[in-house]
Amino acid sequence: MKFLIPPSEGKSKDNITNTIFEKTNFKHSKKVDEIIKKLIKIKPEDFKKIYGTTSEKSALIHKQNKMIKKSLCSPAILRYTGTVYSNINWQSFNDEQKEFFDRHFLIFSGLFGAVSPMTLIPNYKLKMNVLQLYKFWNPALTEELKKENLVVDLLPQIHKKAYTQHQNCVNIDFSIIKNGKKTPAGHNGKMIKGKFIQFVCRNMITKFEEMIQFELDGFKWDGERFLKVK
Repeated sequence: MKFLIPPSEGKSKDNITNTIFEKTNFKHSKKVDEIIKKLIKIKPEDFKKIYGTTSEKSALIHKQNKMIKKSLCSPAILRYTGTVYSNINWQSFNDEQKEFFDRHFLIFSGLFGAVSPMTLIPNYKLKMNVLQLYKFWNPALTEELKKENLVVDLLPQIHKKAYTQHQNCVNIDFSIIKNGKKTPAGHNGKMIKGKFIQFVCRNMITKFEEMIQFELDGFKWDGERFLKVK
């Protein structure tokens, strides 16, 4: 059983270990090499379009991405710092809950494909839609996930494209009804997604019927998604 969760734009620059990435025996190392080769071919005038920030910052990010094989690593769960991750509150888990989290969750990434929370990764910035990386990763991630008895998808749309769903997949979404109109939960959805992940890990849930018992801040399972009525 695997839960699929997104990465975060925010990342810690701290290096918790003294291990450089090329020494980690990363399972998709050859595919990362292919991406680095693609990055090397990008012209400087295209950096801003690729990384979505100023020319100066884009050049720095590009240099960092190209050098990741020689960069120091930290566990993915400590690398990502966004709203979802702050609400998971991993540091509060006991050892058994942390082991459950690492065994049953995969974090999708444009540069690394899919990593477990304790996978050692360097600091980087590369979105899944850049260079159509979702197409690049789709065959390998589809093959990996079709072996699972259940895949619980908590991914945003662009990351969903990085694999092809089979009958073993269920989607978990969070929506709000306001003034009679249903919309995605947005930033509030990131918070509640983190709390949902925390709920699953604290209770070490492996059955769909149990995970949809989650209720918080007005969100409740309606048979298709977690819905909040304002």
